[in-house]
Amino acid sequence: MTATEVGPLAGFSCSTFTHGTATREVFRSGSGPGVIIIHELPGITPAVADFARRVVDAGFTVLVPSLVGTPGKPVSLGYTMKSVTQVCISREFSTWAMNSTSPIIEWLRALARALHAEVGGPGVGAVGMCFSGGFALAMAVEEAMVAPVCSQPSLPFAIGWARTRDIGLSPTDLELVRERTVAGQCVLALRFTNDRMVPAVRFQRLRDELGDRFTAVEIDSSPGNPHGIRKIAHSVLTEEFADRPGHPTRDAFDRVVAFFTERLASG
Repeated sequence: MTATEVGPLAGFSCSTFTHGTATREVFRSGSGPGVIIIHELPGITPAVADFARRVVDAGFTVLVPSLVGTPGKPVSLGYTMKSVTQVCISREFSTWAMNSTSPIIEWLRALARALHAEVGGPGVGAVGMCFSGGFALAMAVEEAMVAPVCSQPSLPFAIGWARTRDIGLSPTDLELVRERTVAGQCVLALRFTNDRMVPAVRFQRLRDELGDRFTAVEIDSSPGNPHGIRKIAHSVLTEEFADRPGHPTRDAFDRVVAFFTERLASG
């Protein structure tokens, strides 16, 4: 595989990965312990690629699978709505169903196993964002997944009280994740405090289920917050990211890298 030299995905090589009947493009860069970055909507945007590069620069082998959208295409309202529609009608994503693990997770778990078999070590990490935010948690059923990060987990869509508390796992998978946390698994999660797509009660549910093995990074986005973060801020590690020391999103990124370093280097 030859890495792309120019454009939004410069530095990444592209291949495909097949599990079952599903084959998808996967973009790859870096070396070291393995991390899977699962893009947000509308797809692998330039901001998602930039985030992936920062993780590569921190010393990791990064895989970015393409689940929806056109890799490298910038964000626009029309593009986002098209991807939202694709996710809503696809049987691979549980956008509305409660107490349900999205079918796409089986493919992602297989990708994690393959990456771990290649790079070795105690396991691999994953970051899910927005519609895929809870996917990293669902992947934690897989023994190879030792460092799951849930950034602004938005599925199922937070419409109605029951869905606001739902964490996108079937009862069986939730029990398996609980067992893994008892055995030492940790989960890191990120959100903006004013983000209506990721309500506070969803994070409280995760605390209730996972106890002190769950760590939340909640960034103040209330009106008048000291960093001028928009009250509609959503994408912690990409669109809202500010790469300057002392900014809460930079601190959140540093927490993610430290989490990967600790879990993937020492287990």
